[in-house]
Amino acid sequence: MSPVSPDTIRNIAIIAHIDHGKSTLADRLLELCGAVEARSMRDQYLDSMDLERERGITIKLQSVKLEWKGYVINLIDTPGHVDFGYEVSRSLVACEGVVLVVDAAQGIEAQTLANTYLAMEQDLEIVPVLNKLDLPAADPDRYAAEMETVLGMPAEDVLRISAKTGMGVEELLDAIIERVPPPVGDADKPLQALIFDSHFDNYRGVVSSVRVVNGGMKARSKLRFMQAGAVHEADEIGVRTPDSKPVDALGPGEVGYLIAGIKDVREARSGETITTANGGADTVLPGYREPQPMVFCGLYPVEADEYESFREALDKLRLDDGSFSFEPETSTALGFGFRCGFLGLLHMEIVRERLEREFDLNLIATSPSVKYQVTMNDGEEVVVDNPSALPPAGDWKEIQEPYLKASMILPSEYTGAVMELCQSRRGRMERMEYLSPERLELVYRLPLAEVVVDFFDQLKSRSQGYASLDYEPVGYESGDLVRVDILFNGEQVDAFSTIVHRDSAYEYGRRTAEKLKAIIPRQQFEVPIQAAIGGRIIARETVKAYRKDVTAKLYGGDVTRKNKLLQKQKEGKRRMKNIGRVEIPPDTFIRVLRLGD
Repeated sequence: MSPVSPDTIRNIAIIAHIDHGKSTLADRLLELCGAVEARSMRDQYLDSMDLERERGITIKLQSVKLEWKGYVINLIDTPGHVDFGYEVSRSLVACEGVVLVVDAAQGIEAQTLANTYLAMEQDLEIVPVLNKLDLPAADPDRYAAEMETVLGMPAEDVLRISAKTGMGVEELLDAIIERVPPPVGDADKPLQALIFDSHFDNYRGVVSSVRVVNGGMKARSKLRFMQAGAVHEADEIGVRTPDSKPVDALGPGEVGYLIAGIKDVREARSGETITTANGGADTVLPGYREPQPMVFCGLYPVEADEYESFREALDKLRLDDGSFSFEPETSTALGFGFRCGFLGLLHMEIVRERLEREFDLNLIATSPSVKYQVTMNDGEEVVVDNPSALPPAGDWKEIQEPYLKASMILPSEYTGAVMELCQSRRGRMERMEYLSPERLELVYRLPLAEVVVDFFDQLKSRSQGYASLDYEPVGYESGDLVRVDILFNGEQVDAFSTIVHRDSAYEYGRRTAEKLKAIIPRQQFEVPIQAAIGGRIIARETVKAYRKDVTAKLYGGDVTRKNKLLQKQKEGKRRMKNIGRVEIPPDTFIRVLRLGD
Protein backbone atom coordinates (compact mmCIF):
# COMPACT_ATOMS: atom_id res chain seq x y z
CA MET A 1 0.00 0.00 0.00
CA SER A 2 1.77 3.17 -1.17
CA PRO A 3 1.65 6.48 0.73
CA VAL A 4 -1.33 8.73 -0.04
CA SER A 5 -0.88 11.99 -1.97
CA PRO A 6 -0.85 14.88 0.56
CA ASP A 7 -3.32 16.86 -1.62
CA THR A 8 -6.06 14.32 -0.86
CA ILE A 9 -5.47 14.28 2.93
CA ARG A 10 -7.44 16.26 5.49
CA ASN A 11 -6.33 16.06 9.15
CA ILE A 12 -9.00 17.24 11.59
CA ALA A 13 -9.90 17.04 15.28
CA ILE A 14 -13.36 17.35 16.79
CA ILE A 15 -13.35 19.81 19.69
CA ALA A 16 -16.23 20.90 21.92
CA HIS A 17 -17.41 21.45 25.47
CA ILE A 18 -18.14 18.25 27.40
CA ASP A 19 -21.39 16.53 26.32
CA HIS A 20 -21.95 18.57 23.15
CA GLY A 21 -21.84 15.48 20.95
CA LYS A 22 -18.24 14.88 19.82
CA SER A 23 -18.29 11.09 20.18
CA THR A 24 -21.79 10.81 18.63
CA LEU A 25 -20.61 12.85 15.64
CA ALA A 26 -17.56 10.57 15.32
CA ASP A 27 -19.98 7.59 15.27
CA ARG A 28 -21.97 9.12 12.38
CA LEU A 29 -18.80 9.92 10.41
CA LEU A 30 -17.61 6.31 10.84
CA GLU A 31 -20.98 5.07 9.54
CA LEU A 32 -21.24 7.44 6.59
CA CYS A 33 -17.69 6.73 5.41
CA GLY A 34 -18.30 2.98 5.67
CA ALA A 35 -15.48 2.49 8.19
CA VAL A 36 -17.70 0.33 10.43
CA GLU A 37 -20.34 -2.13 9.27
CA ALA A 38 -23.88 -1.43 10.52
CA ARG A 39 -24.00 -4.72 12.45
CA SER A 40 -20.77 -3.88 14.32
CA MET A 41 -21.81 -0.30 15.13
CA ARG A 42 -22.30 0.76 18.74
CA ASP A 43 -22.55 4.10 20.53
CA GLN A 44 -19.26 5.85 21.42
CA TYR A 45 -17.46 3.49 19.04
CA LEU A 46 -14.06 5.14 19.48
CA ASP A 47 -14.27 5.13 23.31
CA SER A 48 -12.58 1.82 24.04
CA MET A 49 -12.33 2.02 27.85
CA ASP A 50 -15.15 0.63 30.05
CA LEU A 51 -14.93 3.75 32.21
CA GLU A 52 -15.50 5.98 29.16
CA ARG A 53 -18.66 4.08 28.25
CA GLU A 54 -20.06 4.04 31.78
CA ARG A 55 -19.46 7.73 32.45
CA GLY A 56 -20.30 8.77 28.89
CA ILE A 57 -17.10 10.81 28.57
CA THR A 58 -13.97 10.58 26.44
CA ILE A 59 -10.77 10.22 28.48
CA LYS A 60 -8.17 9.29 25.83
CA LEU A 61 -7.99 10.85 22.36
CA GLN A 62 -8.60 8.38 19.51
CA SER A 63 -7.61 8.66 15.83
CA VAL A 64 -9.22 6.99 12.80
CA LYS A 65 -8.69 7.10 9.02
CA LEU A 66 -11.84 7.70 6.93
CA GLU A 67 -12.36 7.84 3.15
CA TRP A 68 -14.88 10.17 1.52
CA LYS A 69 -15.29 10.91 -2.20
CA GLY A 70 -11.67 10.03 -3.00
CA TYR A 71 -10.23 11.97 -0.05
CA VAL A 72 -8.66 10.65 3.15
CA ILE A 73 -9.87 12.24 6.39
CA ASN A 74 -7.74 11.53 9.48
CA LEU A 75 -10.10 12.22 12.35
CA ILE A 76 -9.14 12.67 16.01
CA ASP A 77 -11.88 12.49 18.67
CA THR A 78 -10.76 14.50 21.73
CA PRO A 79 -11.94 14.66 25.38
CA GLY A 80 -14.11 17.59 26.48
CA HIS A 81 -13.43 17.76 30.22
CA VAL A 82 -11.11 20.51 31.47
CA ASP A 83 -8.90 17.93 33.29
CA PHE A 84 -7.98 16.39 29.92
CA GLY A 85 -7.29 19.65 28.09
CA TYR A 86 -3.68 18.53 27.52
CA GLU A 87 -5.04 15.70 25.32
CA VAL A 88 -6.80 18.30 23.15
CA SER A 89 -3.70 20.48 22.77
CA ARG A 90 -1.66 17.41 21.76
CA SER A 91 -4.10 16.32 19.07
CA LEU A 92 -4.32 19.80 17.52
CA VAL A 93 -0.61 19.70 16.61
CA ALA A 94 -1.36 16.74 14.31
CA CYS A 95 -4.11 18.65 12.42
CA GLU A 96 -4.69 21.41 9.88
CA GLY A 97 -8.29 22.01 10.89
CA VAL A 98 -10.91 21.41 13.58
CA VAL A 99 -14.64 20.79 13.68
CA LEU A 100 -15.95 23.01 16.50
CA VAL A 101 -19.17 21.47 17.83
CA VAL A 102 -21.66 23.61 19.78
CA ASP A 103 -24.91 22.34 21.30
CA ALA A 104 -27.83 24.12 19.55
CA ALA A 105 -29.82 23.98 22.80
CA GLN A 106 -27.08 25.34 25.12
CA GLY A 107 -24.82 27.55 23.01
CA ILE A 108 -21.22 28.48 23.73
CA GLU A 109 -19.82 27.06 26.98
CA ALA A 110 -16.53 27.63 28.83
CA GLN A 111 -14.63 24.77 27.16
CA THR A 112 -15.93 25.86 23.74
CA LEU A 113 -14.09 29.15 24.20
CA ALA A 114 -10.93 27.50 25.62
CA ASN A 115 -10.71 24.97 22.78
CA THR A 116 -11.42 27.61 20.12
CA TYR A 117 -8.55 29.75 21.43
CA LEU A 118 -6.28 26.66 21.38
CA ALA A 119 -7.18 26.08 17.71
CA MET A 120 -6.64 29.76 16.86
CA GLU A 121 -3.20 29.72 18.54
CA GLN A 122 -2.24 26.79 16.28
CA ASP A 123 -3.59 28.78 13.28
CA LEU A 124 -6.01 25.97 12.33
CA GLU A 125 -8.99 26.23 10.01
CA ILE A 126 -12.18 26.07 12.10
CA VAL A 127 -15.37 24.48 10.74
CA PRO A 128 -18.14 25.65 13.13
CA VAL A 129 -21.08 23.27 13.66
CA LEU A 130 -24.34 23.54 15.61
CA ASN A 131 -25.31 20.05 16.76
CA LYS A 132 -28.48 18.53 18.31
CA LEU A 133 -30.95 20.19 15.95
CA ASP A 134 -33.30 17.27 16.68
CA LEU A 135 -33.88 18.57 20.24
CA PRO A 136 -37.14 20.49 20.88
CA ALA A 137 -35.12 23.14 22.79
CA ALA A 138 -32.73 23.77 19.86
CA ASP A 139 -32.48 27.44 18.83
CA PRO A 140 -29.93 27.45 15.97
CA ASP A 141 -30.53 31.03 14.78
CA ARG A 142 -29.88 32.48 18.22
CA TYR A 143 -26.71 30.45 18.83
CA ALA A 144 -25.35 30.97 15.31
CA ALA A 145 -25.63 34.71 16.00
CA GLU A 146 -23.90 34.16 19.36
CA MET A 147 -21.03 32.33 17.60
CA GLU A 148 -20.69 35.28 15.22
CA THR A 149 -20.65 37.80 18.09
CA VAL A 150 -18.38 35.90 20.50
CA LEU A 151 -16.11 33.88 18.19
CA GLY A 152 -16.19 36.06 15.06
CA MET A 153 -17.45 33.24 12.80
CA PRO A 154 -20.02 34.40 10.20
CA ALA A 155 -23.45 32.95 11.08
CA GLU A 156 -23.98 31.75 7.49
CA ASP A 157 -20.78 29.62 7.70
CA VAL A 158 -22.09 27.70 10.72
CA LEU A 159 -23.29 24.25 9.65
CA ARG A 160 -26.43 22.84 11.26
CA ILE A 161 -26.52 19.12 11.96
CA SER A 162 -27.90 16.40 14.19
CA ALA A 163 -25.19 13.84 14.93
CA LYS A 164 -27.82 11.57 16.46
CA THR A 165 -30.06 11.35 13.37
CA GLY A 166 -27.29 11.98 10.79
CA MET A 167 -28.97 15.13 9.41
CA GLY A 168 -26.46 17.44 7.70
CA VAL A 169 -23.43 15.20 8.39
CA GLU A 170 -22.77 14.60 4.65
CA GLU A 171 -22.64 18.37 4.11
CA LEU A 172 -20.17 18.57 7.01
CA LEU A 173 -17.86 16.03 5.31
CA ASP A 174 -18.00 18.06 2.09
CA ALA A 175 -17.25 21.26 4.06
CA ILE A 176 -14.21 19.60 5.71
CA ILE A 177 -12.76 18.71 2.29
CA GLU A 178 -13.52 22.17 0.91
CA ARG A 179 -12.42 24.36 3.83
CA VAL A 180 -9.58 22.49 5.58
CA PRO A 181 -6.21 22.85 3.77
CA PRO A 182 -4.17 19.73 2.88
CA PRO A 183 -1.02 19.07 4.94
CA VAL A 184 2.25 20.63 3.82
CA GLY A 185 5.17 18.21 3.72
CA ASP A 186 8.13 17.22 1.54
CA ALA A 187 8.50 13.52 0.69
CA ASP A 188 12.15 14.04 -0.37
CA LYS A 189 13.34 15.46 2.95
CA PRO A 190 14.66 13.25 5.80
CA LEU A 191 11.91 11.69 7.93
CA GLN A 192 10.37 13.83 10.65
CA ALA A 193 7.37 12.34 12.46
CA LEU A 194 5.69 13.53 15.66
CA ILE A 195 4.29 11.22 18.35
CA PHE A 196 1.06 12.79 19.67
CA ASP A 197 -0.11 9.93 21.89
CA SER A 198 1.19 6.63 23.30
CA HIS A 199 -0.34 3.78 25.22
CA PHE A 200 0.96 0.47 26.50
CA ASP A 201 -0.24 -2.87 25.15
CA ASN A 202 0.56 -5.91 27.31
CA TYR A 203 1.35 -8.04 24.25
CA ARG A 204 3.00 -5.62 21.83
CA GLY A 205 4.65 -2.99 24.02
CA VAL A 206 4.21 0.74 23.38
CA VAL A 207 1.78 1.68 20.58
CA SER A 208 2.38 5.28 19.44
CA SER A 209 0.07 7.50 17.40
CA VAL A 210 2.24 9.38 14.87
CA ARG A 211 1.85 12.16 12.34
CA VAL A 212 4.44 12.15 9.52
CA VAL A 213 5.51 15.74 8.72
CA ASN A 214 8.32 15.23 6.19
CA GLY A 215 9.84 12.22 4.45
CA GLY A 216 8.45 8.70 4.71
CA MET A 217 8.31 6.06 7.42
CA LYS A 218 8.79 2.46 6.29
CA ALA A 219 8.10 -0.82 8.08
CA ARG A 220 11.18 -2.77 9.30
CA SER A 221 13.36 0.37 9.08
CA LYS A 222 15.63 1.54 11.93
CA LEU A 223 14.20 4.65 13.61
CA ARG A 224 15.83 7.13 15.98
CA PHE A 225 13.77 8.75 18.76
CA MET A 226 15.55 12.11 18.87
CA GLN A 227 14.77 13.42 22.38
CA ALA A 228 15.10 10.00 24.06
CA GLY A 229 18.25 9.18 22.05
CA ALA A 230 17.04 5.60 21.49
CA VAL A 231 17.07 3.54 18.27
CA HIS A 232 14.34 0.96 17.57
CA GLU A 233 13.20 -1.05 14.58
CA ALA A 234 9.69 -0.39 13.28
CA ASP A 235 8.04 -3.81 13.81
CA GLU A 236 4.76 -2.55 12.41
CA ILE A 237 3.37 0.71 11.08
CA GLY A 238 -0.23 1.11 10.08
CA VAL A 239 -3.45 3.12 10.09
CA ARG A 240 -6.60 2.81 12.20
CA THR A 241 -9.69 2.31 10.09
CA PRO A 242 -10.75 2.10 13.07
CA ASP A 243 -9.31 -1.43 13.34
CA SER A 244 -5.50 -1.50 13.15
CA LYS A 245 -4.42 -2.11 9.54
CA PRO A 246 -0.68 -2.58 8.83
CA VAL A 247 0.82 -0.69 5.84
CA ASP A 248 4.28 -0.70 4.24
CA ALA A 249 4.88 3.04 4.52
CA LEU A 250 3.40 6.35 5.72
CA GLY A 251 4.09 9.51 3.72
CA PRO A 252 3.97 13.28 4.50
CA GLY A 253 0.74 14.40 6.17
CA GLU A 254 -0.40 10.87 7.05
CA VAL A 255 -1.52 9.85 10.53
CA GLY A 256 -1.05 6.28 11.78
CA TYR A 257 0.44 4.14 14.49
CA LEU A 258 3.89 2.71 15.18
CA ILE A 259 4.89 -0.42 17.12
CA ALA A 260 8.63 -0.80 17.69
CA GLY A 261 8.89 -3.29 20.57
CA ILE A 262 9.40 -0.50 23.11
CA LYS A 263 8.90 -1.60 26.73
CA ASP A 264 8.95 1.85 28.35
CA VAL A 265 6.53 4.62 27.37
CA ARG A 266 9.10 7.21 28.51
CA GLU A 267 11.14 6.39 25.39
CA ALA A 268 8.15 7.23 23.17
CA ARG A 269 6.59 10.18 24.99
CA SER A 270 4.10 12.52 23.37
CA GLY A 271 6.00 15.29 21.58
CA GLU A 272 8.88 12.97 20.61
CA THR A 273 10.33 13.43 17.10
CA ILE A 274 11.12 10.27 15.11
CA THR A 275 13.62 10.16 12.24
CA THR A 276 15.61 7.45 10.46
CA ALA A 277 18.67 6.05 12.26
CA ASN A 278 20.90 6.72 9.21
CA GLY A 279 20.90 10.07 7.43
CA GLY A 280 18.00 11.35 9.53
CA ALA A 281 16.84 14.91 10.25
CA ASP A 282 18.96 17.25 12.40
CA THR A 283 16.17 19.31 13.96
CA VAL A 284 13.37 18.17 16.24
CA LEU A 285 9.74 19.23 15.73
CA PRO A 286 8.12 21.56 18.27
CA GLY A 287 6.84 19.22 20.99
CA TYR A 288 4.54 19.76 23.97
CA ARG A 289 4.87 21.14 27.44
CA GLU A 290 4.81 18.33 30.00
CA PRO A 291 1.47 18.42 31.87
CA GLN A 292 2.09 19.59 35.44
CA PRO A 293 0.16 17.85 38.27
CA MET A 294 -2.13 20.29 40.09
CA VAL A 295 -3.84 18.10 42.71
CA PHE A 296 -2.06 15.70 45.07
CA CYS A 297 -3.31 12.97 47.37
CA GLY A 298 -1.95 9.95 49.19
CA LEU A 299 -3.08 6.54 47.94
CA TYR A 300 -2.70 3.59 50.33
CA PRO A 301 -3.69 -0.07 50.01
CA VAL A 302 -6.25 -1.10 52.67
CA GLU A 303 -4.34 -4.37 53.15
CA ALA A 304 -0.65 -3.76 53.92
CA ASP A 305 0.43 -6.90 52.03
CA GLU A 306 -0.93 -5.39 48.78
CA TYR A 307 1.83 -2.73 48.74
CA GLU A 308 4.09 -4.48 46.20
CA SER A 309 1.23 -5.27 43.80
CA PHE A 310 0.08 -1.63 44.21
CA ARG A 311 3.55 -0.39 43.18
CA GLU A 312 3.49 -2.65 40.10
CA ALA A 313 -0.02 -1.45 39.23
CA LEU A 314 1.13 2.22 39.37
CA ASP A 315 4.10 1.43 37.13
CA LYS A 316 1.86 -0.28 34.57
CA LEU A 317 -0.81 2.45 34.62
CA ARG A 318 1.90 5.11 34.25
CA LEU A 319 2.81 3.44 30.92
CA ASP A 320 -0.74 4.12 29.71
CA ASP A 321 -1.20 7.56 31.30
CA GLY A 322 2.04 9.53 31.59
CA SER A 323 0.29 12.58 33.06
CA PHE A 324 0.13 11.46 36.70
CA SER A 325 3.13 11.19 39.01
CA PHE A 326 3.80 9.14 42.15
CA GLU A 327 6.45 8.73 44.83
CA PRO A 328 6.54 6.56 47.97
CA GLU A 329 5.39 8.02 51.29
CA THR A 330 4.67 6.67 54.77
CA SER A 331 1.84 7.54 57.12
CA THR A 332 1.72 6.54 60.80
CA ALA A 333 -2.01 5.95 60.44
CA LEU A 334 -2.17 4.28 57.02
CA GLY A 335 1.23 2.61 56.65
CA PHE A 336 3.10 2.53 53.31
CA GLY A 337 1.63 4.15 50.20
CA PHE A 338 2.32 6.70 47.47
CA ARG A 339 1.90 10.44 47.07
CA CYS A 340 0.30 10.88 43.65
CA GLY A 341 -0.10 14.00 41.52
CA PHE A 342 -3.02 14.50 39.10
CA LEU A 343 -4.24 17.10 36.60
CA GLY A 344 -7.50 17.59 38.46
CA LEU A 345 -10.12 15.91 40.61
CA LEU A 346 -11.78 13.97 37.77
CA HIS A 347 -8.35 12.72 36.67
CA MET A 348 -7.70 11.60 40.25
CA GLU A 349 -11.02 9.71 40.39
CA ILE A 350 -10.38 8.05 37.01
CA VAL A 351 -6.86 6.89 37.96
CA ARG A 352 -8.03 5.56 41.32
CA GLU A 353 -10.97 3.73 39.73
CA ARG A 354 -8.74 2.22 37.04
CA LEU A 355 -6.28 1.00 39.69
CA GLU A 356 -9.09 -0.65 41.67
CA ARG A 357 -10.76 -2.21 38.63
CA GLU A 358 -7.92 -3.20 36.37
CA PHE A 359 -5.58 -4.40 39.13
CA ASP A 360 -8.14 -5.60 41.70
CA LEU A 361 -6.89 -3.31 44.51
CA ASN A 362 -8.72 -1.79 47.47
CA LEU A 363 -7.37 1.73 48.08
CA ILE A 364 -7.76 4.59 50.56
CA ALA A 365 -7.26 8.13 49.22
CA THR A 366 -6.37 10.98 51.61
CA SER A 367 -7.88 14.44 51.21
CA PRO A 368 -6.71 16.15 48.01
CA SER A 369 -4.21 18.97 48.46
CA VAL A 370 -2.23 21.29 46.18
CA LYS A 371 1.44 22.27 45.92
CA TYR A 372 2.48 25.13 48.23
CA GLN A 373 5.67 27.19 48.09
CA VAL A 374 7.06 27.91 51.56
CA THR A 375 9.76 30.51 52.24
CA MET A 376 11.79 29.54 55.35
CA ASN A 377 13.19 32.08 57.81
CA ASP A 378 16.65 31.66 56.26
CA GLY A 379 15.27 32.45 52.77
CA GLU A 380 15.24 28.85 51.52
CA GLU A 381 12.29 27.91 49.24
CA VAL A 382 10.55 24.62 50.06
CA VAL A 383 7.80 22.96 47.98
CA VAL A 384 5.14 21.17 50.03
CA ASP A 385 2.51 18.89 48.44
CA ASN A 386 1.65 16.96 51.62
CA PRO A 387 0.13 18.94 54.54
CA SER A 388 1.95 16.80 57.15
CA ALA A 389 5.28 17.87 55.55
CA LEU A 390 4.65 21.59 56.28
CA PRO A 391 7.40 22.82 58.68
CA PRO A 392 6.32 24.16 62.12
CA ALA A 393 4.77 27.65 62.00
CA GLY A 394 7.78 29.39 63.61
CA ASP A 395 10.23 28.08 61.01
CA TRP A 396 8.82 29.86 57.93
CA LYS A 397 7.86 33.43 57.16
CA GLU A 398 5.64 33.09 54.05
CA ILE A 399 3.51 30.47 52.35
CA GLN A 400 2.23 30.85 48.78
CA GLU A 401 -0.58 28.89 47.16
CA PRO A 402 -1.42 28.32 43.46
CA TYR A 403 -4.15 30.43 41.85
CA LEU A 404 -6.37 29.84 38.84
CA LYS A 405 -8.14 32.05 36.36
CA ALA A 406 -11.62 30.47 36.27
CA SER A 407 -13.96 31.32 33.42
CA MET A 408 -17.65 30.54 33.96
CA ILE A 409 -20.44 30.92 31.41
CA LEU A 410 -23.96 30.98 32.84
CA PRO A 411 -27.49 32.35 32.35
CA SER A 412 -27.71 35.85 33.83
CA GLU A 413 -30.38 34.94 36.43
CA TYR A 414 -27.81 32.86 38.35
CA THR A 415 -25.19 35.63 38.49
CA GLY A 416 -25.78 36.47 42.17
CA ALA A 417 -25.61 32.86 43.38
CA VAL A 418 -22.39 32.13 41.43
CA MET A 419 -20.73 35.38 42.53
CA GLU A 420 -21.58 34.54 46.14
CA LEU A 421 -19.97 31.09 45.69
CA CYS A 422 -16.78 32.62 44.24
CA GLN A 423 -16.56 35.26 46.99
CA SER A 424 -16.96 32.55 49.66
CA ARG A 425 -14.01 30.72 48.08
CA ARG A 426 -11.76 33.81 48.37
CA GLY A 427 -12.21 34.67 44.70
CA ARG A 428 -11.53 38.10 43.11
CA MET A 429 -13.57 39.11 40.09
CA GLU A 430 -11.49 40.03 37.05
CA ARG A 431 -14.13 40.40 34.36
CA MET A 432 -17.87 40.19 33.71
CA GLU A 433 -18.99 40.22 30.11
CA TYR A 434 -22.42 39.64 28.54
CA LEU A 435 -22.27 37.27 25.54
CA SER A 436 -25.96 37.93 24.88
CA PRO A 437 -28.75 39.56 26.93
CA GLU A 438 -29.43 36.21 28.66
CA ARG A 439 -25.89 34.79 29.07
CA LEU A 440 -22.67 36.13 30.49
CA GLU A 441 -19.07 35.14 31.18
CA LEU A 442 -17.68 35.61 34.70
CA VAL A 443 -13.91 35.49 35.15
CA TYR A 444 -12.58 35.06 38.69
CA ARG A 445 -9.13 34.62 40.19
CA LEU A 446 -9.46 31.75 42.69
CA PRO A 447 -7.10 29.73 44.92
CA LEU A 448 -6.73 26.21 43.48
CA ALA A 449 -7.20 24.69 46.96
CA GLU A 450 -10.73 26.17 47.07
CA VAL A 451 -11.60 24.75 43.64
CA VAL A 452 -10.33 21.16 43.83
CA VAL A 453 -12.81 19.57 46.20
CA ASP A 454 -16.42 20.53 45.50
CA PHE A 455 -16.40 23.86 43.67
CA PHE A 456 -17.64 22.34 40.40
CA ASP A 457 -20.51 20.52 42.18
CA GLN A 458 -21.51 23.71 43.97
CA LEU A 459 -21.35 25.70 40.74
CA LYS A 460 -23.67 23.21 39.00
CA SER A 461 -25.98 23.14 42.02
CA ARG A 462 -26.32 26.93 42.29
CA SER A 463 -26.90 27.37 38.56
CA GLN A 464 -29.26 24.36 38.27
CA GLY A 465 -26.74 22.69 35.98
CA TYR A 466 -26.48 25.53 33.45
CA ALA A 467 -23.06 27.01 34.36
CA SER A 468 -19.88 25.71 32.72
CA LEU A 469 -16.32 26.05 33.98
CA ASP A 470 -12.88 26.31 32.43
CA TYR A 471 -9.69 27.22 34.27
CA GLU A 472 -5.97 27.75 33.79
CA PRO A 473 -3.12 28.23 36.31
CA VAL A 474 -1.92 31.82 36.81
CA GLY A 475 0.93 31.46 39.32
CA TYR A 476 1.26 31.72 43.11
CA GLU A 477 0.10 34.27 45.71
CA SER A 478 0.86 34.67 49.38
CA GLY A 479 -1.92 33.72 51.82
CA ASP A 480 -2.73 33.50 55.55
CA LEU A 481 -2.65 29.70 55.63
CA VAL A 482 -2.41 27.30 58.58
CA ARG A 483 -2.18 23.54 59.05
CA VAL A 484 -5.06 21.95 60.94
CA ASP A 485 -4.12 18.66 62.65
CA ILE A 486 -6.54 16.08 64.03
CA LEU A 487 -5.55 14.40 67.31
CA PHE A 488 -6.92 11.18 68.80
CA ASN A 489 -6.28 10.86 72.51
CA GLY A 490 -3.53 13.48 72.13
CA GLU A 491 -1.83 11.71 69.18
CA GLN A 492 -1.74 13.36 65.75
CA VAL A 493 -3.18 11.34 62.82
CA ASP A 494 -1.32 12.63 59.76
CA ALA A 495 -3.88 11.33 57.24
CA PHE A 496 -6.39 13.97 58.42
CA SER A 497 -3.98 16.96 58.41
CA THR A 498 -4.81 19.67 55.91
CA ILE A 499 -3.70 23.20 54.99
CA VAL A 500 -6.55 25.74 54.98
CA HIS A 501 -7.02 29.49 55.16
CA ARG A 502 -7.08 30.74 58.74
CA ASP A 503 -10.67 31.98 58.33
CA SER A 504 -11.86 28.44 57.41
CA ALA A 505 -9.75 26.57 59.98
CA TYR A 506 -12.31 26.50 62.80
CA GLU A 507 -15.12 25.34 60.51
CA TYR A 508 -12.94 22.56 59.02
CA GLY A 509 -11.77 21.40 62.46
CA ARG A 510 -15.28 21.37 63.95
CA ARG A 511 -16.80 19.55 60.96
CA THR A 512 -14.07 16.86 60.87
CA ALA A 513 -14.26 16.27 64.64
CA GLU A 514 -18.06 15.86 64.47
CA LYS A 515 -17.78 13.49 61.51
CA LEU A 516 -15.15 11.37 63.29
CA LYS A 517 -17.18 11.24 66.50
CA ALA A 518 -20.06 9.67 64.57
CA ILE A 519 -17.78 7.07 62.92
CA ILE A 520 -15.09 6.07 65.47
CA PRO A 521 -16.23 2.99 67.45
CA ARG A 522 -16.40 3.37 71.25
CA GLN A 523 -13.36 2.12 73.17
CA GLN A 524 -12.95 0.88 76.76
CA PHE A 525 -11.89 4.43 77.62
CA GLU A 526 -13.00 7.94 76.70
CA VAL A 527 -11.42 9.20 73.45
CA PRO A 528 -11.04 12.95 72.87
CA ILE A 529 -10.96 13.98 69.18
CA GLN A 530 -9.33 17.39 68.82
CA ALA A 531 -8.58 19.76 65.96
CA ALA A 532 -5.48 21.86 66.54
CA ILE A 533 -3.43 24.61 64.89
CA GLY A 534 0.09 24.10 66.24
CA GLY A 535 -0.38 23.77 70.02
CA ARG A 536 -3.79 25.50 70.12
CA ILE A 537 -6.94 23.34 70.23
CA ILE A 538 -9.73 24.86 68.11
CA ALA A 539 -12.41 22.14 68.31
CA ARG A 540 -13.13 19.04 70.37
CA GLU A 541 -15.54 16.11 70.42
CA THR A 542 -15.49 13.12 72.80
CA VAL A 543 -16.27 9.48 72.05
CA LYS A 544 -17.74 8.15 75.30
CA ALA A 545 -16.31 4.96 76.79
CA TYR A 546 -18.10 1.65 77.17
CA ARG A 547 -19.25 1.43 80.76
CA LYS A 548 -19.89 -1.82 82.53
CA ASP A 549 -22.40 -1.74 85.37
CA VAL A 550 -20.01 -2.64 88.23
CA THR A 551 -22.71 -2.07 90.86
CA ALA A 552 -25.04 -4.76 89.48
CA LYS A 553 -24.01 -7.32 92.13
CA LEU A 554 -24.80 -4.98 95.07
CA TYR A 555 -28.04 -5.54 96.96
CA GLY A 556 -28.64 -2.70 99.37
CA GLY A 557 -25.95 -1.71 101.87
CA ASP A 558 -24.20 1.60 102.39
CA VAL A 559 -23.81 4.03 99.44
CA THR A 560 -20.05 4.18 100.09
CA ARG A 561 -19.72 0.58 98.78
CA LYS A 562 -21.25 1.71 95.47
CA ASN A 563 -19.03 4.82 95.28
CA LYS A 564 -15.95 2.73 96.04
CA LEU A 565 -16.63 0.40 93.06
CA LEU A 566 -17.34 3.33 90.72
CA GLN A 567 -14.13 5.07 91.85
CA LYS A 568 -12.16 1.87 91.22
CA GLN A 569 -13.66 1.66 87.69
CA LYS A 570 -12.77 5.31 87.06
CA GLU A 571 -9.13 4.68 88.08
CA GLY A 572 -8.97 1.69 85.73
CA LYS A 573 -10.34 3.76 82.82
CA ARG A 574 -7.75 6.50 83.50
CA ARG A 575 -4.89 3.97 83.57
CA MET A 576 -6.19 2.39 80.36
CA LYS A 577 -6.38 5.82 78.70
CA ASN A 578 -2.75 6.53 79.56
CA ILE A 579 -1.46 3.31 78.04
CA GLY A 580 -4.26 2.51 75.55
CA ARG A 581 -4.11 3.17 71.81
CA VAL A 582 -7.16 4.16 69.81
CA GLU A 583 -7.98 1.48 67.27
CA ILE A 584 -9.09 3.21 64.05
CA PRO A 585 -10.71 0.80 61.57
CA PRO A 586 -9.49 1.29 57.95
CA ASP A 587 -13.02 2.00 56.70
CA THR A 588 -13.03 5.10 58.96
CA PHE A 589 -10.54 6.75 56.62
CA ILE A 590 -12.55 5.74 53.58
CA ARG A 591 -15.76 7.17 55.07
CA VAL A 592 -14.24 10.41 56.39
CA LEU A 593 -11.98 11.12 53.44
CA ARG A 594 -14.54 10.21 50.78
CA LEU A 595 -14.74 13.04 48.28
CA GLY A 596 -17.79 15.23 48.39
CA ASP A 597 -18.62 14.14 51.92
